[in-house]
Amino acid sequence: MPENDPKNLIRIAHENGDAAVAQPLDLGVRVRELRKARDWTLEQAARQAGLARSTLSKIENGQMSPTYDALKKLAVGLEISVPQLFTPPVKGQVNGRMAVTKSGEATQQITTTYEHDLFANALTSKKMLPYRARVRARNMEDFDGWIRHDGEEFLYVLTGQVRLYTEFYEPVELRRGDSAYYDAAMGHNVVSISAEDATILWVTSLA
Repeated sequence: MPENDPKNLIRIAHENGDAAVAQPLDLGVRVRELRKARDWTLEQAARQAGLARSTLSKIENGQMSPTYDALKKLAVGLEISVPQLFTPPVKGQVNGRMAVTKSGEATQQITTTYEHDLFANALTSKKMLPYRARVRARNMEDFDGWIRHDGEEFLYVLTGQVRLYTEFYEPVELRRGDSAYYDAAMGHNVVSISAEDATILWVTSLA
């Protein structure tokens, strides 16, 4: 799978009667829908996100795959979290549903600091986003500032050892089996401090 190809990051289910057919989420279409929902022109949205108008136009038309920095700027400009860029809009209440993600079937999202495996890709209108992350970052300098987004977040260390940095607390070291629950609007970053890249389970609320 090509690195940072937004069309391969999330698979969504479109219902046709009682049957669900999965197909890739088009990031360009998603960004355009979010922009138009705010009644913004390309110029207004680009200015809000700190991007060139031509760059935003190419993203919306599928002519370029944005870098993670560009995705972060888009999310900040649209006042949503990065995961919400790849999550379909809520289309009403759905009851009695389930999604199974077998080993090796998770959708991958690769950045310079993390390698994410996203689970339950086919479900729309999720209230939370569960994913496993391989922590590639080794120090705070690997990040372009704090990560912040809406909702709350749960972190559970699967392998290795990590250091959790937060905006209002002293850094805390977490080993296999340790966990943390925190306000995701508070600046936070996670780095691996073990010899090998650590792996963690993250669950982010989308409310």
